[in-house]
Amino acid sequence: MAAGLHGANRLGGNSLSDLLVFGQRAGLYAAEYARASASPPSVDPADVERAAGDMLAPFDRAGTENPYAVHADLEDCMQNLVGIIRVESELLQALEQIECLKRRTANVRVEGNRYFNPGWHMALDMDTMLTVSEAITRSALARKESRGGHTRSDFPDADPRFAQINLVTRMSDGAMTLSEEPLPAIPDELKELVSASV
Repeated sequence: MAAGLHGANRLGGNSLSDLLVFGQRAGLYAAEYARASASPPSVDPADVERAAGDMLAPFDRAGTENPYAVHADLEDCMQNLVGIIRVESELLQALEQIECLKRRTANVRVEGNRYFNPGWHMALDMDTMLTVSEAITRSALARKESRGGHTRSDFPDADPRFAQINLVTRMSDGAMTLSEEPLPAIPDELKELVSASV
């Protein structure tokens, strides 16, 4: 969303305004959705038990992988291969490493108890971090251009086609898919704001 509000950049300081604007919008629409619901949503106890089992699995595994070691290797992978300047050969190498890290994550084991156990927290976070890392890498691989904060040394020029689409990453049947979808039209009220600020 930062690029939508502030141009083609990824400056960390811009996130505050994003949090305020989109946080308010999310809250308002969540309240509107809740008021319009005919009945409150229900929770299946079997889903709760399954989620609890997934969360406790790192205590019961026979594996020997350390969550901090896997996390450090993921950091190195993303920093070294999916950094500021990107190139296809390194992005493909990153995808291979991410797959390897997924297998290692399945063997992560934690010790201790459930009370303030940062190793357990790290183990639980790894699946999400790997998913996000894969999505970033696949998107960077598909975007064969350089624009704003996204730089491909093998595609140094901007491609006008990418100015008209969003690359949308989804999980489907356990696999990540990437699709090109046309940008939605800018609402009139935003057009007025943009033209007034120029």
